[in-house]
Amino acid sequence: MSIAPALLAWWDAHGRKDLPWQEDPTPYRVWVSEVMLQQTQVATVERYYGRFMAAFPTVRALAAAPADAVLHAWSGLGYYSRARNLHRAAQRVCEAHGGEIPADIDALLALPGIGRSTAGAILALAAGQRQPILDGNVKRVLVRLHRIEEPPVTPAVLARLWALADSHTPAGRPGAYTQAIMDLGATVCTRRRPACGYCPLGALCVAHRDGIAERLPAPRPRRLRPRRASVVMLVRLGAGRVLLEKRPNEGLWGGLWGLPEVAGVDEVAGWCEREIGRAPARLSVHPVLRHGFTHFDLDMTPVEVEVPEPSRALDGGRWLWYKLREPARVGLAAPVARLLDSLTQERR
Repeated sequence: MSIAPALLAWWDAHGRKDLPWQEDPTPYRVWVSEVMLQQTQVATVERYYGRFMAAFPTVRALAAAPADAVLHAWSGLGYYSRARNLHRAAQRVCEAHGGEIPADIDALLALPGIGRSTAGAILALAAGQRQPILDGNVKRVLVRLHRIEEPPVTPAVLARLWALADSHTPAGRPGAYTQAIMDLGATVCTRRRPACGYCPLGALCVAHRDGIAERLPAPRPRRLRPRRASVVMLVRLGAGRVLLEKRPNEGLWGGLWGLPEVAGVDEVAGWCEREIGRAPARLSVHPVLRHGFTHFDLDMTPVEVEVPEPSRALDGGRWLWYKLREPARVGLAAPVARLLDSLTQERR
């Protein structure tokens, strides 16, 4: 089955050609866009991409930037390990490859945060190499095209999909084909209500022929989402400053600035006396906020704490008095940014 001719003809007539990263598809620009697009919709990435590229126009600029500046530019996109890996990989490119993104797939795969599909997309879209990709959109197209009824999550099914992706990728115009199959999954072969009547592959698609396109891909077995709880402290010094703590590089919100945490509300006063040398002047508990992650939900109980001037200096590497009126350009997790913004709104 050859799908490239029909797919390329469709893309030439109907494909997207005005996305920001398509204007000058250098390896660096494509790389940044592919990392941003992992688990994130195109419309969201479009809002961030231009600002990020203006701040870090080259791989050398990204490598030389402080981690806080990179995370600040990424704030709101989520999955912050992507930004940390992108930053580390840029530094590796400068150290090991003279600031030039390698055009070899094995060298790309050796960089932090670059998997097989991302590497393939960089080389196909920016260098015209024949490399297969297998992002979420492509998986969906291939699963329906070949009527693969098992969830596309097991090693055996993924190996079959990679083999199919490779067999369908043409030697001619591999970059256009790669963009075309991603576009098809994003705009026609959508997760819900696929527009099979408009699909250039409709006559070849087994799932469409058998009337089960909407049932595929099969969902992965459902698991009960665990729920975690956290007590976060909005430690305020006067009306305008809130204490932030630098989180470890690994783990939840790694490398971002967050709110100090304790196990329970009854530990807040003791924490204040231990860490800043002062008992709280006032303490109030806010309603619980729920934030959803990929694999669990987090219930955050914010506790607003007013404290007098600390009796000891706080280490500037770990602590930051965040000015609500003149916010520092640092990386903040989305729920932390919302809490800080709520304080700013209350005092206007």
